[in-house]
Amino acid sequence: MSKIDYKKELGLYKPSATRVSEVRVPTLNYLMIDGIGDPNTSPAYRDAVTALFAVSYTIKFAIKRSELTIDYGVMPLEGLWWADDMNAFTGNDRSQWRWTMMILQPKVVTAAHVRAAVANVVERKSIHTAAQLRFEKYTEGLCAQILHRGPFTDEGPTIERLHAYIAERGQLTGKHHEIYLSDIRKAAPAKWKTIIRQPMLAG
Repeated sequence: MSKIDYKKELGLYKPSATRVSEVRVPTLNYLMIDGIGDPNTSPAYRDAVTALFAVSYTIKFAIKRSELTIDYGVMPLEGLWWADDMNAFTGNDRSQWRWTMMILQPKVVTAAHVRAAVANVVERKSIHTAAQLRFEKYTEGLCAQILHRGPFTDEGPTIERLHAYIAERGQLTGKHHEIYLSDIRKAAPAKWKTIIRQPMLAG
């Protein structure tokens, strides 16, 4: 049984680190959970990420064992970020940051798969935050994106480049979107890879 690489199939997860590129992101299915607070210190954020991966892996192995016999790599963690007062966001007041953390699910994943996996994770692993997950379609459409290498605290210049590119061609819309390609528990901060994506309206 060969493993499907959905990152490669979708063609949305390999932007350049030296230049901004445009992509058109189709409607995709995600496991999602909302919260507020500093991702470095918030227990709610930690619990949300734990629940997302626990349910995503439970779904993956259930599908692999089912009559579908499909194996695939679980997709990376993604996050939408904003604040009710955007001065808190741009001023780095992380206690006021709002977020939606999410993991993309392949088309073979159904709502029934999600319900079964959530029940399994809550009952067998006692990860009760899993009950707060939702399974939703999300559409971004036209976006600009770039790869950031290094710690999250150094993203500022990369984000500025991305926003300047959009300003020259149209305007920003939607929410700041980050896709975390590295396992930050294992990789050194200097080697972290993060896709910075921003929806845009062409001028």
